[in-house]
Amino acid sequence: MGSHIFQNMQDDNTFERHIEALTRISKAITSDRYIEDILRLVVTVTAEAMHSKICSLWLLDNSDNALKLRATQSISEDYLKERSLKMGEGIVGQVALTQNPRAVLNVLEDPEYKEKDLARKEGLVSMLSVPMVVKDSVIGVVNCYTSYPHEFTETEMNVLTTVANEAAVAIENTELIVKTKVIQEELESRKLIERAKDILMTQRGLSGTEAYRWIQKRGMDTRKSMREISEAIVLTEGTLN
Repeated sequence: MGSHIFQNMQDDNTFERHIEALTRISKAITSDRYIEDILRLVVTVTAEAMHSKICSLWLLDNSDNALKLRATQSISEDYLKERSLKMGEGIVGQVALTQNPRAVLNVLEDPEYKEKDLARKEGLVSMLSVPMVVKDSVIGVVNCYTSYPHEFTETEMNVLTTVANEAAVAIENTELIVKTKVIQEELESRKLIERAKDILMTQRGLSGTEAYRWIQKRGMDTRKSMREISEAIVLTEGTLN
């Protein structure tokens, strides 16, 4: 009877940890955090919720169709080294390719696991790997490792899948925000440069090309961006003659 109550308490605590993890990642979706902050948050929170020795996050780089290690809460220099796996390569690549989770009781005994030397050095045993999916497209993979043999339960797999998909949405939204801000800043810079050109053309009798080159040269001479030079010109409009 006592052990049954203890097990229920453990289940309750596990459930609460999982809910807290999902809540923290969900909040990140609507925050102003940028991509690196989101990635660090995901691996840290996931490792805490899953009691993992190491949690790692790999993102798909569409330029070469390879998965690249982007974040881990591990402080091991060996584990932090830059690494990549092609789609379909190793367990991580297979999970990304099939979009199906994969649990491994002992990575050292799995023929598809690619990093046995590193796992041996870091003391990694069991692994749960799940895809990060947004709108039916995989954008990466999240891995959780234990330092002892562990059979991951269906609940653990479901929780990590939910965390991974929440994280995928956060990452996609963050990348969209970053792209939008970059585009907006570029448009604002172009408008500012055009305004500065008009001022120089009017007050100094320069052509459009000459005005642009003047701003460009001034920026190179002072080691400032064309936007900064243009801002200065606009601010001092009327005093340039």
